[in-house]
Amino acid sequence: MPYVNVRILDDDVTAEQKAQVIAEITDTMVRVLNKSPETTFVVIDEVPLENWGFKGKPIAQLRKQPKD
Repeated sequence: MPYVNVRILDDDVTAEQKAQVIAEITDTMVRVLNKSPETTFVVIDEVPLENWGFKGKPIAQLRKQPKD
């Protein structure tokens, strides 16, 4: 029973985009690892921008900085 957990930023991702991610990850598990789609679970966790950090700063703060 494969369980795949995908964490993404809560960043205006549509239900259709999430459905495509779930379908394609499931297809990959079936194709590459011979797993059954009936027992493959894909969970998407959406993390708020202020809860995701990179380079020592929250993503929301980094996005406000000018790009180099």
